[in-house]
Amino acid sequence: MKTQPFNTAEERVQALDWEQIKRALNTEGSAILSQLLSTEECQRLAMLYPQNEPFRSHIVMARHGFGRGEYKYFAYPLPDVITDLRTALYARLAPIANGWNASLRSDIRYPDEHTDFLARCHTAGQHKPTPLLLQYTSGDYNCLHQDLYGEHVFPIQVTILLSAPGQDFTGGEFVLTEQRPRMQTRAEVVSLQQGDALAFAVHTRPVQGTRRIYRVNMRHGVSQLRSGQRHTVGIIFHDAK
Repeated sequence: MKTQPFNTAEERVQALDWEQIKRALNTEGSAILSQLLSTEECQRLAMLYPQNEPFRSHIVMARHGFGRGEYKYFAYPLPDVITDLRTALYARLAPIANGWNASLRSDIRYPDEHTDFLARCHTAGQHKPTPLLLQYTSGDYNCLHQDLYGEHVFPIQVTILLSAPGQDFTGGEFVLTEQRPRMQTRAEVVSLQQGDALAFAVHTRPVQGTRRIYRVNMRHGVSQLRSGQRHTVGIIFHDAK
């Protein structure tokens, strides 16, 4: 993986091909954001995991039936790179999310600025930050799930792979499933490189059928890690109760 030139999160997000990302999200429910973080940034974030201070809680998946592995939710204030990416990505994803809701005839609209959306969450009692750092070792996996934390849900989230596949770990592929009405579930396995991110539907998304637009149900997870250690960052745009 090539190291990126130094630039701000806003510049990095701005440089992405957002027309292609929008098309992919609208047709597939997910889109790869290539080299969103440099190798050095990935390593710095992964090295936070053994620490306690940056986090508000620690979850061991097996204790809750979520799979095997563990993760930690960041506390406020978030690391600068997470705050900056959360803000910059939200501004680009909000128009796509609003388009989804309009096509599904939902009256919910998302404000242009992430701070305004967080204010909406906080008014409803959703005060806890949801960005998280996940760690998997050999044999670990994450069951299919949806990240819903309260009344207010932003319908797109982002995960960033911090480890190098084939070097730091094997296995551990990101998995998406899509359940359409009266049809069998469709599964997709997404291959990412270190520093790549994936934007994907949190819960539901619109799909154009032959006669109308209908709602499909999305879930995501991680297949079993065969060897090594895998770290990812999850950027969720709504806060939790």
